[in-house]
Amino acid sequence: MPVEQAACPHHDPVPVQQLRAGDHAFVRYDTDTARWETAAAFVRTGLDLGERVIVLASPLAGRKAALTALRGHTPAFASARSEGRLVLSTMRELIAPRTEFTEQRQWERLTEETGRAVRDGCTGARAFIDMDWVRDLGTGTDAVVHRESHSHHLFTGRPYTELCAYDGRWFSKEVLAEMCSAHPRRVLAGLGILRTVSSPGAVRLAGEADLNTRTAFTAALRDGLAQSAGTGRLTADLTPLHFLSIGCAADLLLIASTAPHHRIEVRCAPFQAATLRRLGAETLMSLKLVEVEVGCGC
Repeated sequence: MPVEQAACPHHDPVPVQQLRAGDHAFVRYDTDTARWETAAAFVRTGLDLGERVIVLASPLAGRKAALTALRGHTPAFASARSEGRLVLSTMRELIAPRTEFTEQRQWERLTEETGRAVRDGCTGARAFIDMDWVRDLGTGTDAVVHRESHSHHLFTGRPYTELCAYDGRWFSKEVLAEMCSAHPRRVLAGLGILRTVSSPGAVRLAGEADLNTRTAFTAALRDGLAQSAGTGRLTADLTPLHFLSIGCAADLLLIASTAPHHRIEVRCAPFQAATLRRLGAETLMSLKLVEVEVGCGC
């Protein structure tokens, strides 16, 4: 099963596809594949939402690598670039003509880019920032932590989204934990991941519930039911899932139908609820579907 390598315990992670205007998020990657898959998913989501997407790529990875990776993962790559909806740049280029990083200069430029995107007819702007720029510019981590934890004004009242990507092969565990805690949101460290979090009377499932993660998906549900047998009540939160396969949805209903619980509340997005209803969810007396809008930046 694909397993997420948690960067810190401060936030429950969400799929990158659920980030929306107003979100300031952290993600850790440990391979180049995870880096580009996450970046491409972030780009595709922004383009689908009508936003201008700015990719501040790693200067150490090279522009050619970024172009090749994003082109391979993004069907609308060529047209989006030619129309100015997708911009590939670096932190050096963003803060020019300055040569040293200051948070004020970066804030000014990102604010300018957000305003320009709206004036050009986009619904907003989003930026994927590969934090490899920190070692490229020789910026101290203290300055970066301060920037990350004092950037609320960039997102308040503005249609701006930012995903800061940290290379777990270079940044220390201590720095990663500090950077993670400085961000209001945290993204799963790659695609094809299922992360399960259990608490008394509840189980939360984030990422993708598909053929590859089906065993873990059903195990989490069975464990949640076993642990809540005494109360007869369980809440299963599916809202952090980006994908719920028919097979996993059917497994959920089968497991619920054999549980002795008098109430199993399933919090889910409307499209998940529709799938569960088609499979007969409403025939189970103990099962209650609670629809929740997701991906709203809240």
